[in-house]
Amino acid sequence: MGAPFTGTGPVAVVGIGDDGWAGLSEAARALVREAEVLVGGARHLAMVDDTGAERVAWPSPFRVGFVAHLAASRRVCVLASGDPMFHGVGATLVRSLGADRVTVLPVASSASLACARLGWSTQTVAVVSAVGRPLDTLAAELAVDRRVLVLSANGLTPGRAAALLVARGFGTSEVTVLEHLGGPAESVWRGTADALAAAPERRFADLNVVAVACGPGPGLSRLAGLPDDVYAHDGQLTKREIRAVTLAALGPRPGELLWDVGAGSGSIGIEWMRAHPHCRATAFEARADRAERAAANAIVLGVPDLRIVVARAPEALYGETPDAVFIGGGLTVPGVVERCWHALRPGGRLVANAVVAESEAELVRQRAVFGGELTRLQVTRSGPVGSFTGWRPAMPVTQWVAVKPVSVFPSDEEQSRP
Repeated sequence: MGAPFTGTGPVAVVGIGDDGWAGLSEAARALVREAEVLVGGARHLAMVDDTGAERVAWPSPFRVGFVAHLAASRRVCVLASGDPMFHGVGATLVRSLGADRVTVLPVASSASLACARLGWSTQTVAVVSAVGRPLDTLAAELAVDRRVLVLSANGLTPGRAAALLVARGFGTSEVTVLEHLGGPAESVWRGTADALAAAPERRFADLNVVAVACGPGPGLSRLAGLPDDVYAHDGQLTKREIRAVTLAALGPRPGELLWDVGAGSGSIGIEWMRAHPHCRATAFEARADRAERAAANAIVLGVPDLRIVVARAPEALYGETPDAVFIGGGLTVPGVVERCWHALRPGGRLVANAVVAESEAELVRQRAVFGGELTRLQVTRSGPVGSFTGWRPAMPVTQWVAVKPVSVFPSDEEQSRP
């Protein structure tokens, strides 16, 4: 048998379940006993034995620097629910302080316990957190026979989740609310989304997980090219077929950031974010009414975290370095393309679509400067011609796709290093 685990960093993070002190391993108890300061919520602090350590409740609002300040001179143990690295404070502290300064000892997460109770295979279940995040992200996960766990923010989350399911056409879905998982007060409620939404006053224990087994409903694919009619718009919408080709050219990868310039109804940024839960997008739109419409579309389609900047380009085009840029409007405004290209990370992709001749001429000019490829796209749709069927062509779209080169030469700063 190996030596017992001991923490090496100045900050220990101990996961604790609803069974409290009894459910902790000896290694976890040792970290609690050795701490000079215990940090956690009132519920967690009440679960552990009195060790003589100072007990400090989480500040509101939450601040990571608060823990770093305490750890500068004393041994700190942070108490957190379940697995602190699963939608928890452990990941936040490691990201801020560094992995070498934080020791994490988890217990089973609420998601693992819920899957164990339900007999669900954990790796096939989607998990949505409503703790500090919009519940509307649940909408992106809904599909027939899909299984989803919602980590609740409080006792009202189950009813709100049920109302969302009903609003999205999944009212017959089976809903299970699991309260106080792993503890002596564990209990289970089962019903349908319709039934739970019909009792909005019903409040569950704040410590709960909502399990959804989706029934029949109008779930949408995560692939690009959603039907045009799922968007509210005033005509400023990249049409379905062109949108699919555009997203393919942009090539979203997990965790990447898109700038959607001239966002209109927000369709490109929305479908970029739907491609993967960790994809991010900032939509730049000069008109407030269109920006408001884009925000509403993002909520309905399950990506409420779409960031929207209401301002004109190129003055507004600043912020975190994008991995990809789409220019759907403002191509003829001086400086827009140049600013986007300058902001783009090396190896990033820039895609721009033009419909009118003046914008197309600008793409030809920019291609001569920055390289890339031009493609003309045209879609022809069928329609009635009297009692017959004919073809009506949409306006052609010219698309420019360019990849920013990765420099093979060292920068001036790198050349000056000894």
